[in-house]
Amino acid sequence: MAMSQSWPRITTLGVDGFLVSFGEQLSEPANRAALAFRNALEHENWDGVEETTTSLVSTYLRFDPVWRSHAELCSALQALVKQQDWFAAKLPGGRRLWHVPTVFGTPLAPQFEEAAAMAGMTGDAAIASISQTRLRVQTIGFAPGQPYLGALPDAWDIPRQTGLTGKVPAGALTVAIRQLVLFSVTAPTGWRHIGQTGLRLFRPDAEQPFVLRAGDEVLFVPTTVESFANMRDDPSGGAKSEAIR
Repeated sequence: MAMSQSWPRITTLGVDGFLVSFGEQLSEPANRAALAFRNALEHENWDGVEETTTSLVSTYLRFDPVWRSHAELCSALQALVKQQDWFAAKLPGGRRLWHVPTVFGTPLAPQFEEAAAMAGMTGDAAIASISQTRLRVQTIGFAPGQPYLGALPDAWDIPRQTGLTGKVPAGALTVAIRQLVLFSVTAPTGWRHIGQTGLRLFRPDAEQPFVLRAGDEVLFVPTTVESFANMRDDPSGGAKSEAIR
């Protein structure tokens, strides 16, 4: 069921889930709203809620129907949705800005020149465009700890490939549709491989196995192949972070 024909909408997912959606397609306000609403849910700390998470434009909630009825939780969600304009809400606190050393192009990232040309830029201009843009972690998904980041300037609204690249390594930076994906594991992809980092995003033995969180911001700092090689033994690949105030 949908709350109304306008956004946000509350949708039932099975017997133990709800999805609160803030748009049909990705936009900065919709992503902001999803992050802010999930943060509000966490602070509500409702009995029976077992999990919350976000996608690009939605907040998902899973609950235990033994603890709280479906109708009761739906009513509580409707009341929370009406509390404020979530599209104008502040982003959650505790976010961090990451500076991630990145090799653009070279054999380490063989599709950089192709992607730059599709964006109508020289290599130097493409590096400047990407590295000077603070990119929000819009969501974590597809693989453990893997961030989708955006949004890049309009020139980077380039399509995915029509076929798959058989494998990109962990730490690969890929681009399509004004977004970047930083790979947490080795995997195939239809996105163009434009940069390479040494940041290990998924650390299963750590207390917090996912390094980046939705809402964090990232700057990809250009570095040389030689400097990159010197950072390979560092799990963070030379990346540093600071609190966003």
